[in-house]
Amino acid sequence: MKLTYRDEWRVMVTLKPRRPADLGLTGLDELAEFVAASGPITVAVLPRRLGSLGFGALSMSDSLVSRDVEGDYRRRCDEIAAELRQRPQVDEVTVTCSETHTCSYCRLRWEVLTADEAADDSTNQDERSVEGEPVCCGEAIAEFRTERGIPQLAEAGERA
Repeated sequence: MKLTYRDEWRVMVTLKPRRPADLGLTGLDELAEFVAASGPITVAVLPRRLGSLGFGALSMSDSLVSRDVEGDYRRRCDEIAAELRQRPQVDEVTVTCSETHTCSYCRLRWEVLTADEAADDSTNQDERSVEGEPVCCGEAIAEFRTERGIPQLAEAGERA
């Protein structure tokens, strides 16, 4: 079975500054009227760690303070995004994260046969291999085939 882990949560913000204060350049109102940016500016806003206690370097594991680490990071990023959308210099806001897919049996990176690989006998486990079939371990292949009614791999020495 494929397991998905989400990490490195962030809020991507695209700014369209119209005046120096939009970039935090305050006190220039007497001297400058606008900011001439060559295009939109995109920055990543990282959420504070769930386990951060706010006292400098004092922190604990995220899993000690949350039963739903992924959900809590998403909610924290959604709160940041909602706050940023209210700012006049903000043009676009998106919440993103990185995803890692692994096999629940062997813990290796999740990989499956592509259409080209499924059509190539040299990359198949047997003649019944199909697109989308995992390639990491026998247990994953067996589960995939059972779910789809595909005959299981033949044991070594049983090929006809």
